Amino acid sequence: MKQFLKFLPILLLYLVAAGRGYARLQGQPLIDSLLKELPKQKEDTNKVYMLHNLSFAYYSTDPDEGIKYGRQSLELATRLNWKKGMAAADNCLGTNYFSKSDYPAALAYYNEALKVYEYLDYKKEMATELMNLGNVYEHQGDYPKGLEYDFKALKIDEEAGNKQGIAQVTGNIGANYDNRRDYPKALEYYFKALKMDEETGNKTGVAIVTGNIGGVYSDEGDYAKALEFDFKALKEFEETGDKDVVASLTGNIGDVYASQHNYTQALAWHFKAVQMSEETGDKSNEGSFLADIATEFISIAAHNGSLADTARMPAAAVWAAMPLRPDSLVPKGRTALLHRAETYINKAIAIFEEIGSLDQLQQSYNVLSTADSLLGDYKGAFYARGQFIIVKDSVFSKVNAVKIARLELQKKIETDSLKSEQARSVIELRYRQQRNYTYIGIAGIGLLLVFTFFIARNNKLLSKEKKRSEDLLLNILPEEVADQLKETGKSDAKHFDNVTVLFTDFVNFTQAGERMSPQALIDELHTCFKAFDDITTKYGVEKIKTIGDAYLAVAGLPTADPLHAEHIVRAAIEINAFMQDRLAKLGSSTFEIRIGIHSGSVVAGIVGVKKFAYDIWGDTVNTAARMEQNSEAGRINISATTYELVKDKFNCEYRGEIDAKGKGMLKMYYVSAEAFSA
Repeated sequence: MKQFLKFLPILLLYLVAAGRGYARLQGQPLIDSLLKELPKQKEDTNKVYMLHNLSFAYYSTDPDEGIKYGRQSLELATRLNWKKGMAAADNCLGTNYFSKSDYPAALAYYNEALKVYEYLDYKKEMATELMNLGNVYEHQGDYPKGLEYDFKALKIDEEAGNKQGIAQVTGNIGANYDNRRDYPKALEYYFKALKMDEETGNKTGVAIVTGNIGGVYSDEGDYAKALEFDFKALKEFEETGDKDVVASLTGNIGDVYASQHNYTQALAWHFKAVQMSEETGDKSNEGSFLADIATEFISIAAHNGSLADTARMPAAAVWAAMPLRPDSLVPKGRTALLHRAETYINKAIAIFEEIGSLDQLQQSYNVLSTADSLLGDYKGAFYARGQFIIVKDSVFSKVNAVKIARLELQKKIETDSLKSEQARSVIELRYRQQRNYTYIGIAGIGLLLVFTFFIARNNKLLSKEKKRSEDLLLNILPEEVADQLKETGKSDAKHFDNVTVLFTDFVNFTQAGERMSPQALIDELHTCFKAFDDITTKYGVEKIKTIGDAYLAVAGLPTADPLHAEHIVRAAIEINAFMQDRLAKLGSSTFEIRIGIHSGSVVAGIVGVKKFAYDIWGDTVNTAARMEQNSEAGRINISATTYELVKDKFNCEYRGEIDAKGKGMLKMYYVSAEAFSA
């Protein structure tokens, strides 16, 4: 389970000047406002305020920038001999270095801040710095040292009667025991912290500790209790508006279901968590949840396609809270499941390579190797395993590089403190030996890396063309059709009785092309159609093709879907909402959309032998096109047949009978985005 809160947040000491408008801003708007005002400031304490706030604003997104402004804040506060400002700047610098995982630097700056607050006798701030020091030690795995600092902070807060500080450090102590897997102690302190946060009205504290309690119960295997507290925490954080944490909690709920082997419920929550992480721009979380999704598809395939343990299905209240009904997420057939797993783990790998997350990349290659092995692609599995070893050894090398840097720093400290040339020689010899041992270890790993690289590269070249052709095939054909084509060399056309077809079209597209450059037009089309692809995939809808500015998709094939009409209407609602939001933001730089839907039967199959494509034919396709042509901008127009299938799910507005070209008078309905049931 992803413990998004196992350590309570590092605490910053705010220096926001009262009454300043920028103090109410957050994120990039705050940064932009501060940068605009900064050149106007005199070299006084107000500028120290502003530089400190800039440093704080950057710590979670660009800590290097945070360090730059933190140093400027510290330099100015030092020139002004303003000790409170100096301590606050040290605190902010410590937090930015902590964000970079530069723990020695974080400890140094937090200790400097602590010294100043001790000199000023600021009890609350002293406790805060002690907590921050404890957090740094705990993140390095030195839990006893972290606990020592937490109890020092607790003593000061208790003496000062600082109830909020007591609650925070009590929660930190719970997190320390939690990470040591001393769950009874962890729960003891978490519940103490929860009670105090409730008494002081600290909603954020309540939400954090509630989520951590859910994590403990999950680790103990008490999944009912875990879900109970996770749902409570989710509600609390939704009220506070913290989208990043809501995304993490959504993923945690998926983790609990996965632990129960309820993989379809897990998939539903993890798909939602991916969507939320994309919205917040949290790449690390997005990659983690994509890897979870891949693992769950593999687990379902390993269980012979069994979708869920019905004995553990959630109650109706939990169903209502779920982001998607899970039966829309899982393809049929072991091969299709494993290919789907490959798709999502490759997305995760791309993200982890982009952000340089070696630990997560290492785990993802292990998942890919498993998927390839189960598919019988042993060359692919061997290549993925080779990449796993390379990344694992890169992590090893990185750790040793840090060790060497620390040895050099410690050597300098010790040798500088010794006046005796003989003593310096002894120290130099000792550290040279330690460094050489480390280099020898790295050299040995280097030989293994070279050997592994050549093996992996050879296998990569052998499988590169095969993978490229398979990826291309899956881009133009449904998975089951692609599998049949690879296994038998052909794919017969099939008749499908119960499907629903969706047509979209952009209104006045020709005129839009006249006011936009060719590149801007193509870029906007690509952005829109990519979003449509993501939405249809989410609901198990098969994209067929684009025809100019039109988009054709169908639900209910090649795998039967009893909810084909509902799923395609839900996809249509999201597509329409996406375009309306884009229209509001971009105006004439994007398009208005109209959508048409009809249900019935079609024939589907592959046409051609050169530039072949999977296509659908039949009167149902033609009628869906007529529904789109008789729709209006920003509306979803459905036929009477589709209406009968979804009327209990959505609000629909009867339009009467309308003359459709070549079809005569047809009953038509507009669908609104409000559903009667989830």
